[in-house]
Amino acid sequence: MSKTSPIDKLNSEISKILSEYSSEVDSNLSDAVTKVCSKGAKALRNQSSLTFKGKDYSKSWTHTITKNRLYTEGTIYSKMPGLPHLLEYGHAVVVGGRVCGQAKAHPHIAEVADQLVNEFEKEIKNKL
Repeated sequence: MSKTSPIDKLNSEISKILSEYSSEVDSNLSDAVTKVCSKGAKALRNQSSLTFKGKDYSKSWTHTITKNRLYTEGTIYSKMPGLPHLLEYGHAVVVGGRVCGQAKAHPHIAEVADQLVNEFEKEIKNKL
């Protein structure tokens, strides 16, 4: 007959409490990622519709949430690959095979990204 000592019970209780806390933190982080990604896509849609008159570009912003075993990952992207980069940083204007100028850059993604980082930090601090 083996007797369990109070230390064994303490060890199991501590591991139980830590696993509950870990699952709570995990769910709060995944909620924060989902909330911030959806707000970010909406903000980019609004910012794009104000800056650029094309409706297709502003409607192209969307987000995806990927949940793995260890973490939750959110990605905000445009369905028009390459165009956000050209609009954000500018590009060369080519007419007839010759470069005739430089298109002006319209930085609109960096502003929203900075706001989302701050909002994500506030969201995590509030939930934890």
